[in-house]
Amino acid sequence: MTVFARLRGEHAFAVYIDLKSPYAYLAIDPTRAMAASLGVAIDWRPFTLDIPSYLGSAKLDKNARGVESSSRTPQQWSGVKYAYADARRYANLTGKTVRGTIKIWDSSQAGIAMLWAKGQGREVFDRFLDEAYPVFWRRELDIDDLAVLEGALERSGAETIGFRDFVRGEGRAEHDELNEAAFVAGVFGVPTYLVDDEMWFGREHLPRVAWLLDGREGHAPDVANRGFEA
Repeated sequence: MTVFARLRGEHAFAVYIDLKSPYAYLAIDPTRAMAASLGVAIDWRPFTLDIPSYLGSAKLDKNARGVESSSRTPQQWSGVKYAYADARRYANLTGKTVRGTIKIWDSSQAGIAMLWAKGQGREVFDRFLDEAYPVFWRRELDIDDLAVLEGALERSGAETIGFRDFVRGEGRAEHDELNEAAFVAGVFGVPTYLVDDEMWFGREHLPRVAWLLDGREGHAPDVANRGFEA
């Protein structure tokens, strides 16, 4: 058994996501469509990216028009600007909005909110993703504010009594343990898919992931995303 199979555990299909990743946002619908076509349940898991460690840090001014502070090199800025341009091109295909964030968020509280929603059932969790992702990428969800996250949970149909204690205690411990285990195993970005004994990074691998989940029937597909648009 490989390290990825051990990390996946009893779940046939595990997916790591982060609210502050536009690539994870764009992967939600096609991932759901692929899993639904095969009748496979998704074990969604939060993975909080440490963006400053590889892309530097930056913060925009209050009008989001100029850079207030930054530790990024010109090369890092080029990479970030391209990444957002790329994400916007794909977002436009499905009517989604992806605006550049005003700072590098610590999205761990949002990840813990995912765990809280997940604990209340698949439907609540799915509604939370549908509530939180679009609003965050319109710059209308302050994930540093627990009251804001509570509101998103409530609108998703989640019970929120005890949520703040969960964030500070059990939820924080679970989040940190999940992230550490994923990092040690080799997870480095989102969306990351665990299936069989393998790890795949990026939604462009969904056809290959589907092929693996479906028992490797026929020839292995090439890299593409066609067929899983929501």
